[in-house]
Amino acid sequence: MTASSAHRADRRTARRTARRASRRGARGPHHWRHDLVELAALFTAVTVADSIAKTVAHGPDGPTLLVLSAAALLATVGIHTWWARRHPHPPPDPGGSTADTGRTAAADSAGPPAPPAPAPSDREPPVLWRLRTTVREKPGSLAALCTVLAELRVDVVGLQTHPLGEVTVDEFLLRAPRALEAAELTRAATAAGGRDTWLERADAHDLVDTPAHVLGLATRTALDSAELPLALRQLLGRCTIRSVPARPGGRPPGEETPEDGVLEETVMRMRDPRGGTIVVERPCPPFTPTEFARARALVELDARLDGTLAAAAGEGAVGRVPRRRETLTLPEGNEITVRRAGTRDLEAARAMHRRCSERTLSSRYHGPVKDADRYLDHLLSPRFGRTLAAETASGKLVALGHLMWDGDETEVALLVEDVWQRRGIGAELLRRLVAMAAEARCESVYAVTQSHNTGMVAAMRGLGLPLDYQVEEGTLVITARLAPVPAAAETGRH
Repeated sequence: MTASSAHRADRRTARRTARRASRRGARGPHHWRHDLVELAALFTAVTVADSIAKTVAHGPDGPTLLVLSAAALLATVGIHTWWARRHPHPPPDPGGSTADTGRTAAADSAGPPAPPAPAPSDREPPVLWRLRTTVREKPGSLAALCTVLAELRVDVVGLQTHPLGEVTVDEFLLRAPRALEAAELTRAATAAGGRDTWLERADAHDLVDTPAHVLGLATRTALDSAELPLALRQLLGRCTIRSVPARPGGRPPGEETPEDGVLEETVMRMRDPRGGTIVVERPCPPFTPTEFARARALVELDARLDGTLAAAAGEGAVGRVPRRRETLTLPEGNEITVRRAGTRDLEAARAMHRRCSERTLSSRYHGPVKDADRYLDHLLSPRFGRTLAAETASGKLVALGHLMWDGDETEVALLVEDVWQRRGIGAELLRRLVAMAAEARCESVYAVTQSHNTGMVAAMRGLGLPLDYQVEEGTLVITARLAPVPAAAETGRH
C-alpha cells in the first residue's frame, strides 16, 4: 500500500466519521467534549492505519497480505448481505424518530412507565358471595375448588370446613368480579367436584375472622339476655328463631326436647333455660353438626349466666339487661329517663295499665282490655325481643316500647299513658327501637294498629323511611323498609 492509498483510506474514515457525527447531530444537540473525543479517535485511527500500511508495504510478503485482507473483507461483506436477506428488519418509521425521541425523553423525565389502564370490568367494585358446597373427603378436593375459582378471578376471602365423615362441607366467602353471574359460579363449583351447592350474596359484615366473630357474639350474649336470638341468627345466617313456651303441666312423654337438643337437617331444637324450646329453622342449606354444636354452646353460656345471677340474687331466673339510661327533655321542659326494661318491671307495667284508659289499651292490644296484663310476661321476656321504658324522675313508668322478633320479621309496638301522650315520647321510643332493629341487621319493621290511631301512624311517618300500608278487616299494618331485600335469583340452592 502506497502513501497515497493510505491517505485515501484516511479520508474515507474521516467521511464515515463525519456522517456518523451528522446523524448524531440530527438526533439531538452534542456537547463540545463529544467532538474532542471523536477528533482524538480520528487522529489515533490515522496513525495506526499509516503504521500498518508502511509495515505491510515494505515487508517481504506485502502483496500477498493485501490480497488475503481484501478476500477476507469481501467474504465478510457477502456473509453479512446473505444474513440480512434471511432476517430482514422492519423499515424505519420516517416520521417517528422525532416523536419517539420526544416520548423517550418525556418518559425518562417522568419516571417509570405507568401501568396499563384497567379494563372497564376491573374498575367496578367486586361482589361478595357466600358459597357452600359438599365435596368428597380426599386429598386435592379443596385445591381443585380453589383452582377453578382462581381461573374465574375469584378471591377466597374466608373458608370454613364442616367434616361429615366421607364428605366435607366447604363454606367460602368469595370476592368475585361484578360481571360474574351466580349461575356461572355455581357451575364452576360443580365442575370441580362440588354437589348440593348453595349460593347467596354476602355483605361487609361477613368480612370478619370466624373465631373473633363467635367470641363477639358470646360477649354480646353474656351482657344482654335479649341478644341470644340475634346471636343465633348472626351465627347461622338467614334463619328463623322461635321461642316456644312450655305447655302447662309439661309435655307428654316422648315429646320433651332432649337435654342435648335435636338436629333434623334444616331444623334444630334446643332446651331454653328459661323454659320451653328454642327452634331454629332455615329452608337451605341443612345445618351441619358443627353449626349445631356452636348454637348449643351459645345457649349453654346463656343458661349458665342466668343460673349464676339467680343464685347470687337468691331468686328465680333473672334477665341480664344493660344499665344504660338516657335522659330526654320534653318540649314543655319535663325530663324523662329512657332505659331497657325486663321482667323485673312487670309490676310497674301492670300499674301503668291500671292508669291507662280502655281506649288506649284497646288500641295497643287489639283485644279485650281485661287480658292486657296477660301479655306482659311475653312482652318483657328477653327471649322474644327488647323493651324500652320511659319513666319520670320519681321512677313512675309512663311508656313502653317493644321490639319483638317475629320469626324472620320484626314488630314494633308502643304504649303511652294517656296523660303523657302527644308529647313526643312515643316517637322517641320508636326511633330508638328502629335503630336497634337496624343494628341487628333486620330488613324491615312493621306495626299493627288501627286507622284511628293517628299517633302511631304519625310516629311511623316521622321515621323518614319507605312505608307500605296494608288494611285487613279494619287493622292497619305499616311496614318500614330498613334495608334492600336480596334478589331471589341471587339467593338459593343451585
